[in-house]
Amino acid sequence: MSNPLLQASLLPAFSSIQVEHIEPALDQLLAKNRQRIADLLDREQAVGKSFLAAMEQWGDELEQLWSPISHLYGVKNSAALRDAYNACLPKLTEYATEMGQNAALYRAYSQLAESDVYGQLNEAEKKAVDNALRDFKLSGVALEANQQRRYGEIKKQLAELSTKFSNNVLDATQGWSKHIEDVAELAGIPESVLQGYQQAAAAKELTGYLISLDMPAYLPLMQYCSNAELRKEMYIAYTTRASDQGPNAGQWDNSELMDAILALRHELSLLLGFNNYAELSLATKMAESPEQVEAFLTDLADKSTAVAKKDFQELEDFAKSLGVKQLSAWDIAFYSEKLRLEKYCLSQEELRPYFPSAKVIEGMFAIVNTLFGVECVEVAGIETWHPDVRFYHLQRNGEVIAKFYLDIFAREHKRGGAWMADCRVRRNLSTTEKQLPVAFLTCNFTPPTASTPSLLTHAEVTTLFHEFGHGLHHMLTEIDCAAVSGINGVPWDAVELPSQFMENWCWQKAAIPLISGHHKTGEVLPDKLLEKMLAAKNFQSGMQMVRQLEFSLFDILMHHHYSPENPKPIQAVLDAVREKVSVVPVPEFNRFQHGFSHIFAGGYAAGYYSYKWAEVLSADAFSRFEEEGIFSRATGESFLREILQRGGSKQPLDLFAAFRGREPRVDALLRHSGIVINKAVA
Repeated sequence: MSNPLLQASLLPAFSSIQVEHIEPALDQLLAKNRQRIADLLDREQAVGKSFLAAMEQWGDELEQLWSPISHLYGVKNSAALRDAYNACLPKLTEYATEMGQNAALYRAYSQLAESDVYGQLNEAEKKAVDNALRDFKLSGVALEANQQRRYGEIKKQLAELSTKFSNNVLDATQGWSKHIEDVAELAGIPESVLQGYQQAAAAKELTGYLISLDMPAYLPLMQYCSNAELRKEMYIAYTTRASDQGPNAGQWDNSELMDAILALRHELSLLLGFNNYAELSLATKMAESPEQVEAFLTDLADKSTAVAKKDFQELEDFAKSLGVKQLSAWDIAFYSEKLRLEKYCLSQEELRPYFPSAKVIEGMFAIVNTLFGVECVEVAGIETWHPDVRFYHLQRNGEVIAKFYLDIFAREHKRGGAWMADCRVRRNLSTTEKQLPVAFLTCNFTPPTASTPSLLTHAEVTTLFHEFGHGLHHMLTEIDCAAVSGINGVPWDAVELPSQFMENWCWQKAAIPLISGHHKTGEVLPDKLLEKMLAAKNFQSGMQMVRQLEFSLFDILMHHHYSPENPKPIQAVLDAVREKVSVVPVPEFNRFQHGFSHIFAGGYAAGYYSYKWAEVLSADAFSRFEEEGIFSRATGESFLREILQRGGSKQPLDLFAAFRGREPRVDALLRHSGIVINKAVA
């Protein structure tokens, strides 16, 4: 049988891909690429554009093989797929290390950079060459042979440990659930959520209600269930996932993995001439040093802590007025929701009926069309991995310029969270033909039930806009050089700019009619509810700000100040950060860090600050729309031209300045967050 992973196709043939195809296909292509690159280096005397084209083509073939596998691993996990994925990961890591340390390949790029050909390259191609030379150095191309071997060993171990960390979190999340027969135990939970619990139970051939640790099941219980003992049980199960604590203590424990990951990252950074992993991480980012990042985060904390303390004091006082003597961690979401209702006469659940997912998606597409002149057109008959997945063409003036898959519902064997990943990158195939960008857009929202469509909370609406912002960055690029096309080559602390930027329209009075419509009547969100929602926008914004700063400071301090001789326990680092910036008491058994996949299994190690860093950029960028009109096509075209279409072809600060006419300022972020520096909160 022919292997579908080795056949060139416009889109992945999901229905044909079998687990047994994966490893043989990868082995074959890696061997082929090694031979092709060796032949190219032997053959090419004067390195020119044909060399760059060949390297891009072969790299893209590997991307097209691995992209659907990596995606299926996240959205349709299974024991067999996991085994195949884990078998391939060391091979991919070894190949990447081998290429990064290939002295002949490095000489070829260096020769090109010093030749007349470099001057003939366009801006994007030059940036791609510059980035490649930087990455060779960060891959250890200049190291001694024994050091290069050790580099390869470390990279392979880190890939395996990160994958194991991620698997543990998934297994721990799916390895605990609560089965309840008596609905009285679930008092206060909205009917739409109860229907979801019943559907989950029925899927397991159980009666009553089944509550998992997936966010669409967990969060509403914590917000609405008046059963404090059940909230406590759920909180303990959720915050001790993959740890040495809780109901499954030690079963999927990430403790030793985390220690090993930190030690290996530190060793890697020393090997490459850095003092710590934070410095190595920032070598490819906008921020110039760990000290600059720490100062940035500390400054935001200084401006926000007083507001956060005021938020928490208000919550404590409110809970006491209801007879609660001591506010526990599992009470925070419950009494916060009651306080929101008290202050603004508004519940998140009251908004949910007005945001059916289909209407939100339709409205989001309309907003993007108004701003950037592109249409999203659904296309039927495309192979996908699940019946719920939808497929779209992105069109401008009737011409298809990109494509994307949209997979928004939570389900078993699907990783939690929301993300965008690339399926195909825009690049030149020839002088007359381009490969169009294709994106995977993934969320985990409440699926429809037999009687109710999928209804989103407003927070989920902003998540959808966030991920679509990433998708637009990938799909609207006009850069044809793969290495800096779309999100490729964009520094990690700038990549969140378009995503956070798009969230702003979820809060605009003029945009709400486009994205809302009651699932029974079609009525848009009434002005009365809209005014309440806008008034409640910055409810507990101080607490939310310091929570993100806690995560960011924990990440950067842990990597910046790691000492191999006497490593500070991870828990101690987190406790010290909480002592400085947190306002909400955290129980000793809480093991948040054991599920912090962003930094232990994702790309955010010593980079979680990127969310706040980019939020400064996105808030300031949106402030131009506030000045010129939130649906201004001219301003939208400017953002499209200066930011979205440029990919990683220029430094983000230069792109931002071209759009905004100046360097970024923090004022807009603080204003949007409702954090006003004045005597009342100073």
